[in-house]
Amino acid sequence: MKTVLASRTIEIPDGVECEINARSVTITGKRGTLKRDFKHVSMDIRKVGKKHVRVDLWFANRKQLASVRTVCSHIENMIVGVTQGFCYKMRFVYSHFPINVNTAGKYVEIRNFLGEKRVRKVLLPDGVVYSRSADVKDQLELSGNDIVAVSLTAAKIQQATSVRDKDLRKFLDGIYVSEKGPIPAEE
Repeated sequence: MKTVLASRTIEIPDGVECEINARSVTITGKRGTLKRDFKHVSMDIRKVGKKHVRVDLWFANRKQLASVRTVCSHIENMIVGVTQGFCYKMRFVYSHFPINVNTAGKYVEIRNFLGEKRVRKVLLPDGVVYSRSADVKDQLELSGNDIVAVSLTAAKIQQATSVRDKDLRKFLDGIYVSEKGPIPAEE
């Protein structure tokens, strides 16, 4: 059965500008600008007044209805990104061989994982900042405006340190996400 109209609205906070042109959404805030294309989803995305964005989907089945909330969540994450930014904290877990992580240009290099000589490299995309935590040992932080780029980089680092050909119950070494979310506002 098809639903005639599914509609959701998103409120745009103060200090954030939103431009919509043919399902291409551009959000500008104090931390920068994010642009995202939603042309793969056939729905209406409109600005209602100055402070609201409305997403409409006409005559949709159940699977298509789910995409309405997904698009709204993406836009809300863009708004949080340009106002606060996102931070993923990752911890090193090792039992014997200490994992060594450094940056080399636009790459994060992971050395001495399980004592292997192979150097694992993960590309840092534009807008993602790598830093080592000063107060916590064996922790790195990835931060940026775009949640997609930050979380994808964290996932690539975690997958680069996956253990192969060994018992995963015994070999728990790796770099894992320990904390994630928007960057807390400083008071």
